[in-house]
Amino acid sequence: MTRPAAVFPGQGSQTAGMGRALADASAAARAVFEEVDAALGERLSRVIFEGPQETLTLTENAQPALLATSIAAVRALEERLGRPLAGLLHCVAGHSLGEYSALVAAGALGLADAARLLRLRGAAMQRATPPGTGAMAAILGLEAAVVVTIAAEAAQGDVCQLANDNADGQAVVSGHVAAVERAVALAKAQGAKRAVMLQVSAPFHCALMAPAAEELAPALASTRFAEPAVSLVANVTAEPVRDPALLPELLVRQVTGRVRWRESMATMARMGVDLVLELGAGKVLSGLAKRGVPGARVLAVGEPSDLDAAAAALGG
Repeated sequence: MTRPAAVFPGQGSQTAGMGRALADASAAARAVFEEVDAALGERLSRVIFEGPQETLTLTENAQPALLATSIAAVRALEERLGRPLAGLLHCVAGHSLGEYSALVAAGALGLADAARLLRLRGAAMQRATPPGTGAMAAILGLEAAVVVTIAAEAAQGDVCQLANDNADGQAVVSGHVAAVERAVALAKAQGAKRAVMLQVSAPFHCALMAPAAEELAPALASTRFAEPAVSLVANVTAEPVRDPALLPELLVRQVTGRVRWRESMATMARMGVDLVLELGAGKVLSGLAKRGVPGARVLAVGEPSDLDAAAAALGG
């Protein structure tokens, strides 16, 4: 018996034109973009479909835009299957903002609520640090424990933390610019295959995001969460969770906490997952799943042409 998981991409996967073919081909997908537009009180779908890329990439736009594209893929697949996707899944997970997409797909969070929360989350994260004070860097070829040590050594009174533990030998650090630059130099000295500063608008998933977490907390506390139909493998714990009462706190912690994606994929492997569907824009998580869930079949579902293979893999 197949044990499928669905994973949902985070910021950086956005491209102008994403989701447009799904909206053209599927009434259910089209309705998702219309609902997100209505929830935000603006035509975000026009930016998603037509760009410009610079406007789409703004954090407060990219986050709800990626949600809309992921859920459009979910609804188009459900339309093709003739039944809810969540009922076929063993678990779900989402990378950073993708966790909101995962919760919508699992029936724990309403789409309109998720869109409004992500608009607030994106704007709050952008406001959390003055421009030019924070940075992030990718470090390839060193284990996470080594990167944690490097970040601590580089901090020197500033903030520098492991922000994303994406896969074996693939990590991202975040914090004050000077500290992250020191971490890059230390990583190179320790034999990293690559250590490069990233073009990002803010230092995500570190202590500098504390003001954003504080701003988001009341909105999450006042949002209705239902029990998800399947377990969510949470970013900050890399453990499955079904209790809706725990979800707001996990989403608050996620703003400043490490995205434990490598460990999340290991959890899925322990749960017996043998099929991973990446729903939405891009194929970043598909590549990580091939490494992190050994032996699992991995399919990206972002275009109408992907639906038949996904439905067949799910037995639909």
